Amino acid sequence: MTLLVVTAVQAEADAVRAGLPDTGTVPITVAAVGVGPPAAAAGTARLLALAEAAGTAHVGVVSAGIGGGFTGRAGPGAVVLGTRSVAADLGAESPDGFLPLDELGFGPSSLNADAGLLATLRAALPSAVVGEVLTVSTVTGTAESAAVLAARHPRAVAEAMEGYGAACAAAAIGLPFAELRTVSNPIGPRDRASWRIGDALAALTSAGGALLAAAGRHP
Repeated sequence: MTLLVVTAVQAEADAVRAGLPDTGTVPITVAAVGVGPPAAAAGTARLLALAEAAGTAHVGVVSAGIGGGFTGRAGPGAVVLGTRSVAADLGAESPDGFLPLDELGFGPSSLNADAGLLATLRAALPSAVVGEVLTVSTVTGTAESAAVLAARHPRAVAEAMEGYGAACAAAAIGLPFAELRTVSNPIGPRDRASWRIGDALAALTSAGGALLAAAGRHP
């Protein structure tokens, strides 16, 4: 039985694998499942179902990858652990502002990280920034949009595009879930020249020991 670590793209999966021992007995399965909440949900659910059918069910799920950090909360190069994965743009507009999914009565707009899994990751990554991670379908690209999100989610430290989708797949079968992000850029205007993607991928590799500790929580 292994811990399933899902990323959006192959470069992130490769970075995670680079931080794991080069043996055939590592209790972690790493897979890229695609970009965005639908791909993350479908890809994660497929891997969980295939493992269960093969008699090798996973013991938990971690959504891992790079993301943007809110200025003043998580800067480039930071490692972020999510207390909750929040579907930040899933809902409806109204004259009084954005209405999240739960206010519409259509289900939860966020899912909490598993307390035990999060505690293990925090112990292994003591310098990590801990807070909510927003899941968005459209990456924030203006200062105005970033300010609106920061005000709406005062406990959010980062945004990415897959956490909530992967969390839904894990929750559907009662598996522990957590989200780990490394920050490549500040949330806001898209200045790709200043992005630190290499540093963020290197931080994913450095987090390999924490993922091993998380996998070790289970027999």
